[in-house]
Amino acid sequence: MKNNTSKNKKSSIIWLGVVACIAVGLLVFCQLYFGDNKTTSQDKFADRTYINGVDVSGLTTSEAEDEITKKALVDKENINITIKSDNKSWQITGDDLEVSSNISIPLNSIALSRSSRPNPQSNDKMTPVSDISAEDIYCGIDQKVAEIKSEIESSTPSQNIAFNPNADQMFSVIGNGELKIVDEALLKKQISQAVAGTIQPIIEVPTKIIYPENDLNDFVSRISLRGKFSTDFSKSARDRKENISLALSKFNGMIVESGEKISFNATTGVRNEENGYKTAKIIVAGQYVPGLGGGVCQASTTLYNALLLSDIDVLQVCHHTLPASYVPLSFDAMVSEGYADLVFQNNLDTPIFIKSYTTDNNAVVEVYGEPLEEGLTISTKAELIKVIPHGGDDIIADTKGEYEDKVLYKGEYYRLKYPIEGYESKGFVQYYKNGELIQEKQIRNDRYLPQNGVIVEGTFSLEEGMTLPSSSVKYIPPQKITQNTIDNAKARWNLK
Repeated sequence: MKNNTSKNKKSSIIWLGVVACIAVGLLVFCQLYFGDNKTTSQDKFADRTYINGVDVSGLTTSEAEDEITKKALVDKENINITIKSDNKSWQITGDDLEVSSNISIPLNSIALSRSSRPNPQSNDKMTPVSDISAEDIYCGIDQKVAEIKSEIESSTPSQNIAFNPNADQMFSVIGNGELKIVDEALLKKQISQAVAGTIQPIIEVPTKIIYPENDLNDFVSRISLRGKFSTDFSKSARDRKENISLALSKFNGMIVESGEKISFNATTGVRNEENGYKTAKIIVAGQYVPGLGGGVCQASTTLYNALLLSDIDVLQVCHHTLPASYVPLSFDAMVSEGYADLVFQNNLDTPIFIKSYTTDNNAVVEVYGEPLEEGLTISTKAELIKVIPHGGDDIIADTKGEYEDKVLYKGEYYRLKYPIEGYESKGFVQYYKNGELIQEKQIRNDRYLPQNGVIVEGTFSLEEGMTLPSSSVKYIPPQKITQNTIDNAKARWNLK
């Protein structure tokens, strides 16, 4: 039992000795490693040490910082560097720079590095010499380089497509697309060298040229007509025709970039006299009444159908309360400020180009861009779902005398409007490949509400002995839908 106790004591003593040796070793290592790589404000530079031309021999880092700062303030007054690029030039003078308050950071790095190199001003080839870069001594170099970079790179001519819809050759490429890029790191280095006086104070901006991955000339050579649509306005009044022409002119020559959204209302502007719009018939609450900008809806409708035939995404479209006579059902595009708009987005990876114009009798929109897939054609189809019967004529008394030149007595009638049947319809876009239908998608389901007819009757009673001639105005009763009604509607709207 005694022997076991003695053995345990000896093992403990040996173990404690090992631990003590390890601890001493760690202390020595830390002193040697970390002690030689730490500097304080009391550490001093070796004899004949020069930093940026300042003799810091025997100085602490704090004292050396003061001396280097003093010299930097003096040298700042003599800084005058010219930087050139093509026909442009920039100046960097002492007024553009401020001496940094953080010189201690690079100074401590020098002290820790213990590096040296020959001093060109000394015969002693072992004189320790280090330099702090001008960027670390002076504030303002980064800002000046950023300014130069911005001016050079923003003024670099890029490659663009010129679109002149009225020219025989509508598309051309301007510029070669080469981009001039400033080598910022090298420019900062050269400025530092110029400040230090190791190179001439006239610097040519170092740049490199980046060539475009895709030459626009290749794209321009592929541009083709994607879709075209026209509507007839031969029976319209002159002012209505002018409104259509004015609205379409806002789109003529338009380039729509990939992903860009276009609003018809925002493009055509407020419909007022100041913007050139005139008074013509518009639809309000199912009736045709005079209004500024009448006819603009025919411009939006023509554009809408051209976009559909070009396979361009339409994000917003509205139908009229009454069917538009110039397009099939479900393919009109009513616009009204603050109420209804036509909005579309270029869903292609490349731009599209719009040519829009009027002839004597037609409104025309053409959409150009990347060609459709070879063999692919696009068409539209309207389908009649049902005819909605009108309620016949409403007879109203002319109590305000608005139509006294037409009717005075009870039994005298004047027709203000005929009843109009309503429709429910659908619109489809069809895709054909080499003449074979490969896809049909429904894009619209609309209801054009029926409108009752309106007959005005006079309000005065006939005097004794008076008789009225028979009226030419025939009362129309509520409509009854028959197969003949449906067939007539299909024929009228050229529907299946």
